[in-house]
Amino acid sequence: MGVSERPPAAGDRDDGARGPEDAKDTADASGTADEAAGRGDGGEPAQELIRIALTDTDPDGPVRWRAVTTLQARGDPETFALARRLCVSADPAERVLGADILGELGRDHPLRDRTLPVLRTLAADEDDPRVLYSVLIAFGHLRDGRALPSVIDLAAHEHPTVRYGAAYALPHVMGDPPDAAGLAALRRLAADADEDVADWAALGLSLNGLAPNAAPAKRDSASRGQVDDLGGQVLDP
Repeated sequence: MGVSERPPAAGDRDDGARGPEDAKDTADASGTADEAAGRGDGGEPAQELIRIALTDTDPDGPVRWRAVTTLQARGDPETFALARRLCVSADPAERVLGADILGELGRDHPLRDRTLPVLRTLAADEDDPRVLYSVLIAFGHLRDGRALPSVIDLAAHEHPTVRYGAAYALPHVMGDPPDAAGLAALRRLAADADEDVADWAALGLSLNGLAPNAAPAKRDSASRGQVDDLGGQVLDP
């Protein structure tokens, strides 16, 4: 059984930061989606929707995420090609957007076989934690075991934000019964020095009927909540 719940805002943050799911909820609750985003899916060109997403001053806001979800719903080769192009941009914000789009492109992920190689290449070559986090959340949404080697590698990343993303992705990609290496990586994350990472990994184990093979290490106050919002890119898939 995979983890169906989405990660909460990192460490139950109270700084007002929001994540993609919060943004989509805000757009839906604003009266109409058109009012929240300034437009609905009236057949706007994909390039225009990408422009809207990139120019939104709130990277986690309803305007950006209304554009993203509109693109995802199309699930067509044109949108895939544009997202793939974003993933090789020199601009980290564009690479984040490309990964965000690819993670839920089309109902039942019709382009999964073309999407996974793009994301796995990005996972191997990227060094920006914001981008790697978005890639890991995309892997979690795709729920494809072929992403497991990439997720295991990133589970050992030095940045807690990336490990937090890996803690979300692992339960979705390690299979049933769980792959031994994937399970070992998730158990290591459950004993992570960062409280946010450890808590989410422990939840993933619990919801899969598993348990850590050792109690998490004690963490002092300096190591609590090290997952940050990376300039407003909140960690809430």
